[in-house]
Amino acid sequence: SADGGRNLSLDSIPMGLPMSDPTAWATAMNNLGMAPMGMTGQPLLPDFDPALGMMTGIPPINPMMPGLGIVPPPIPPDMPAVKEIIHCKSCTLFPPNPHLPPPATRERPPGCKTVFVGGLPENGTEQIIMEVFEQCGEVIAIRKSKKNFCHIRFAEEFMVDKALYLSGYRIRLGSSTDKKDTGRLHVDFAQARDDLYEWECKQRMLAREERHRRRLAEERFRPPSPPPVVHYSDHECSVVAEKLKDDTKFSEAIQTLLTWIERGEVNRRTANNFYSMIQSANSHIRRLINEKAAHEKEMEEAKEKFKLALSGILVQFEQIVAVYHSASKQKAWDHFTKAQRKNISVWCKQAEEIRNIHNDELMGIRREEEMEMSDEEIEDPSEMKETEESALVSQVEALKEENDSLRWQLDAYRNEVELLKQEQGKATRDEDTTKEQQMKLLQQALQGMQKHLLKVQEEYKKREAELEKVKEDKLKVEALLENLKEQESSTSRVCACSQEKECPVEKTLSNSPVKSEREVLLVGIISTFLHVHPFGASIEYICSYLQRLDSKICTAEVEVLMTRLQNTFRQELSGVGASLEKRWKFCGFDGLKMT
Repeated sequence: SADGGRNLSLDSIPMGLPMSDPTAWATAMNNLGMAPMGMTGQPLLPDFDPALGMMTGIPPINPMMPGLGIVPPPIPPDMPAVKEIIHCKSCTLFPPNPHLPPPATRERPPGCKTVFVGGLPENGTEQIIMEVFEQCGEVIAIRKSKKNFCHIRFAEEFMVDKALYLSGYRIRLGSSTDKKDTGRLHVDFAQARDDLYEWECKQRMLAREERHRRRLAEERFRPPSPPPVVHYSDHECSVVAEKLKDDTKFSEAIQTLLTWIERGEVNRRTANNFYSMIQSANSHIRRLINEKAAHEKEMEEAKEKFKLALSGILVQFEQIVAVYHSASKQKAWDHFTKAQRKNISVWCKQAEEIRNIHNDELMGIRREEEMEMSDEEIEDPSEMKETEESALVSQVEALKEENDSLRWQLDAYRNEVELLKQEQGKATRDEDTTKEQQMKLLQQALQGMQKHLLKVQEEYKKREAELEKVKEDKLKVEALLENLKEQESSTSRVCACSQEKECPVEKTLSNSPVKSEREVLLVGIISTFLHVHPFGASIEYICSYLQRLDSKICTAEVEVLMTRLQNTFRQELSGVGASLEKRWKFCGFDGLKMT
């Protein structure tokens, strides 16, 4: 039957096989989280809940386990954790050696409900796998491979922990000893997309529930909305008018009046009522002013109390500081230890700082009072005299406090001088150690100075050599100047004799078309260029050649020069229509015959 296929069957096992004792059988069943059964099928534990039987999938014994599925059920300390032989209907499971280390497993994936089972017998079927692993819980699917392994998916996560308990067991089908009917089980966590998807869905559901709980908590702690303002009516108007006259209900009534005015409830019929309510609100100003004056009076009294208390505190601070200063004098200071002196000096500085802070605070309060007194316009001369006397008294007190503070600062400076003397006494001890360092520094400085002197001497020698060269150059220049003067005197004599000869030459130069040596050079270069080009060349072509020699030459200058020399250069037109072009040719040989 189906029930018999799911339950452990002991009747089908031959009685000739060796059976474990009932205590070991109960231990194995309890380690699997199943109800311990006896040899005759009766439960060994009478208190075991029958609803947790093997018919509906085996939940854990620990009530904290359902839903978590992370930790296997705990084993009681009085029961030894020893794996025993497990007998099924079609196979037998033999436990591993207890002295071997536990089988290794991979890291558990989140929401894992699938296990990998390796080491199955070659003749093992899905029915045998179901018979072995359905004891751990409800099996949803089995995916068996041809290579002696399979994947089993359970309904809950905690069932995976029960399946891992069977890792390391040796399985034997029936009573056969054939190699194909035996194997060693290896159970490990498997990563499945369905498990991950269900786990993510569960996490999202938990997050939604948490957000819902948080929203409910925020709404619970949110302040309630203000009550709605009633609509205007004659009855409500009389009620609000009465509330405006009551100090305790004035804020509520004034808010209602403001809402009515903003709604536009004021008209000709209700104007008088609103005017009376506004008048009541105006009368409340007097009550507010009186209340403010009472609070100001209380504040003045509190200020006076604070000032008196602060002056008393300052007196006590002065006494404490005086004690510290007297203890710091030579008569008492020598009898204290070093640690005690340090503590007394630290306490003295702290007390002086706190005293100065409180003194500044008291002086600030008095300055504020003086400023308030100066701002008020006092009419009575008696009050003026009193204020002047109080001001003089305050100034005397301020001068006394400044005198005291200066005296304390002087004492502090004396103490610092004494401490400096002590430090200087210590410094004399350290002078021996620092002398060597000073000597090294002086030696380094001397070496640097020597190097600097050598550089200066080299520069001085270079400058002297430069000065000698300059003097020699100066002498040469003076000699050249004398020679030039002699040449000028000789040339002036020659010029006087050759003026008559040069006059006709100048006339010829002034009448010639070539005015400078540069133009003569240009005429020679252009003549040579056009002699090479017997068919002539354009003015642009000629200027491009000349600009290679001197980039300052322009086309207009060359064209004017060539037009002046009509016996040397001639301009001709070549081509027809659009291809008409002006070309210059060299005609110096013909011009020589003509001239």
